[in-house]
Amino acid sequence: MNDSLSTKASPDSGKAVLYLRVSTEEQVDNYSLETQENICKKEAERKNLEIMQIFREEGRSAKTITGRPALVEMLEFCRKNKREISTVIIYRLDRISRQTADYLAIRRKLAECDITLVSATEPTGNSPTEKFVETMLASFAQMDNDVRSERSKNGMKARFQAGLSNGSVPLGYLNQDGYAAKDPETFDIMQKAWDLMATGTKSLRGMAEVLTKQGIKGGPRGCAKEYPLRRQMLNTVFRNKFYAGKIVSKKYGLEVQGQHAAMVSEEKFYKVQSILDGRNTNIAAPLARRNIDNPDFPMRRFVKCTKCGASLTGGWCKGKRKHYAYYFCLNKCKGLNTKVASIDEKTIEELDRIALLEKATDYFIAWLRQKYNLRSGSLQKRRDSADINLKNLYEFRQSLIEKNISGVYSDEIFKEQNKIVKEKIQTVQITKNDDIIQKYNLEAITLFVKSKLENITQTFIESDLTGKRSLLCSIYPSGLHWDGTTYLNTVISPFYRAILDLKNPSVLNGTPPETRTRNQWLKRPLLYH
Repeated sequence: MNDSLSTKASPDSGKAVLYLRVSTEEQVDNYSLETQENICKKEAERKNLEIMQIFREEGRSAKTITGRPALVEMLEFCRKNKREISTVIIYRLDRISRQTADYLAIRRKLAECDITLVSATEPTGNSPTEKFVETMLASFAQMDNDVRSERSKNGMKARFQAGLSNGSVPLGYLNQDGYAAKDPETFDIMQKAWDLMATGTKSLRGMAEVLTKQGIKGGPRGCAKEYPLRRQMLNTVFRNKFYAGKIVSKKYGLEVQGQHAAMVSEEKFYKVQSILDGRNTNIAAPLARRNIDNPDFPMRRFVKCTKCGASLTGGWCKGKRKHYAYYFCLNKCKGLNTKVASIDEKTIEELDRIALLEKATDYFIAWLRQKYNLRSGSLQKRRDSADINLKNLYEFRQSLIEKNISGVYSDEIFKEQNKIVKEKIQTVQITKNDDIIQKYNLEAITLFVKSKLENITQTFIESDLTGKRSLLCSIYPSGLHWDGTTYLNTVISPFYRAILDLKNPSVLNGTPPETRTRNQWLKRPLLYH
């Protein structure tokens, strides 16, 4: 065989390719692609090598081989043109890789193609000594990379322990110079969303609709990645303790007090957690139910048939000249078909029959004030006791953290005990919370109750469909029973019956010789019509 066909040019002659790389953080003069290219070209000229191709990789890290298309392209180019290429020139060994194993793998691939890897600024070659030095230099690059990574990890942990967030902040906050600050456009909206969620009247899907109408979207504000809110995202939002002023790390298994302004109190946070825990959000959505609320038939399904016990429903009957609204039994009992106007009249008569006298209303207001004051006093005692329990639990958790750090408790024991303490804290926070009584003004409540109870018939007439049903259900919990002409066997709720029978709980009305007692069932005066 002709030797000239099998002989390849030496590293100091023939053709070469240049591989240049710079990461985002290395965009400086000594590492810029232009600087690397100039130095590598001078090395090729010194070795009398013709540059066949230049591969440039910008903004790519050398921690791994993956994600570096120019490197892959260069290796494939060398494999296809291995008969012509004798050398790959790089600025430094860490341009190829900062992992020793990856570097040696790349070098072996080039060696299989009989291609020499040359650094323009470091001693490289094929002699044993040069190979040893080359491997040491590659190891130094990995060590430098590992030291940087360790410093970065330590810095992130120190930042976390100082109460600062390492990642993005949730809805309602902004990142400003490394600190979490209130977002002036969304903070108040999200705070009201927490208040609404704490009432237990909204589902996550309902909250998503409310916030979407107010212009709240997922993702960082002003970012192209903004997207509509979904139930799953809000579940994450309302589970995030960041809003309560805490920063939690799953990586470190720790919880610290944040330096940012809390959006909600711990009591409200745990109250929302208990509301979310009480809902099974994993089951499929139930089938849509037919709407049974119709203002044309306000008594539908509340009034019941005395013959079979079924609820009355409503419908329109066609007459000679117009349609007429009727109630009728679901089981089609005879004699139960009744005009809507007739039942409405009988309902008003029934309400007039049990209307309260002014004296009963005044006694009820006095009783309401007394109960409110008793509730406030017991609430304050409960809060004081809960504060003491919380302080002890927090101190115990801090001792767990310190013993875990010092090695007294293993990570498994720490996680187990920390979970128990967390559950106890949540329980105490829930029992401590009573936001509802704090929100209402006693005088406003008494005025509202007085206006509604003084004339329940007028209250019924002026209320909407929901208000009418709420009023009737509070008075007649088992509904009203209709026999075709009137109501029969009407049962009044114990609560409303107590208001009807209510009188001064301390002293009976009357002359001094009368017996003074707290028993409200003795000598009960008639306080209703």
